[in-house]
Amino acid sequence: MLPIAAPAQDNQPYTLKTQSNVVLVPTTVQTRHGEMLYALKPEQFVVEDNGIPQAIRLDEDTDSLGLSLVVVVQCSRASVMEFAKLRGLATMVDAVAGDAPREVAVVTYGGRPVLLGNFSSNPDSIGSALAQLEPCDDPDASTLDAVAYATKLLDARQNHYRHAILLVSETRDHGSETKPAKVIADLGRTNTVVDSVAFSPGKTEILNDLHYGGGSGPIGLLVMAVNALKKNAAHELASLSGGEYINFTTQKGFDNGLHQLSNHIHNYYLLSFQPQAESSGNPSPGMHSIHVRIPDYPDARIRFRESYWSGPPEDLPTNSQ
Repeated sequence: MLPIAAPAQDNQPYTLKTQSNVVLVPTTVQTRHGEMLYALKPEQFVVEDNGIPQAIRLDEDTDSLGLSLVVVVQCSRASVMEFAKLRGLATMVDAVAGDAPREVAVVTYGGRPVLLGNFSSNPDSIGSALAQLEPCDDPDASTLDAVAYATKLLDARQNHYRHAILLVSETRDHGSETKPAKVIADLGRTNTVVDSVAFSPGKTEILNDLHYGGGSGPIGLLVMAVNALKKNAAHELASLSGGEYINFTTQKGFDNGLHQLSNHIHNYYLLSFQPQAESSGNPSPGMHSIHVRIPDYPDARIRFRESYWSGPPEDLPTNSQ
């Protein structure tokens, strides 16, 4: 969760200006045939925190919140054969941000993350950073380390913008030292959404093989998430945070995937709640499972942030690492 407070010099009203802890739940709703469902009202959503219904707020204008985005691109291993397909990445960054005020940082990684360009709202500076992306000769692809680094960059921002990571990588992590449970906890604590664009998927991997919701208690949820990260880091990072996941093998697949991703990003519902898990108004410490349903549309396919961590990351259970 992220304590969100307006900067003293900023008098512009925005949704999350409370001093209390607020959990953001980006939510995408589709019919069972894959068509987006628009114009749903707040009262149509039921959001549960560890099974407890929450009073929610629906932001009607997400673009007004602004966006802090870290573009994280793997440069090692199989990415060497994929870089030629990434020509549209600069256009993709614009599509992700839409009309929102934005600041963008660019990170590349093999065995370790490297900051190519710090946060900037200047298109020329962003373009210059993206232009530095190139393949690297490294046997590792430490995706969890890179996402942890990007999350730390976002956590240090002194504004009220939404936090997002655009991850372009292989599906699996190779060589990270950061514990998966800590990455999961930090993403939830900082309200960071990961949108993943994965290349070279396995033969048995299916684009629409997404799970909607889940969890069987705080520790069970964390262990399940850690195991899933080990199998397909790109997919699970997106799934846990409420982001989008696409994969590609061809230039056409990459371009179509980016179009799909940008379309979904600008057609989601930004739900939020202040946890009311206890009489004090403070959530119990540990991993919390989030579930979203829409009784009016029982067959809808709903993608949403699935969890958040309450309490210091150092309190993570050792058996979940």
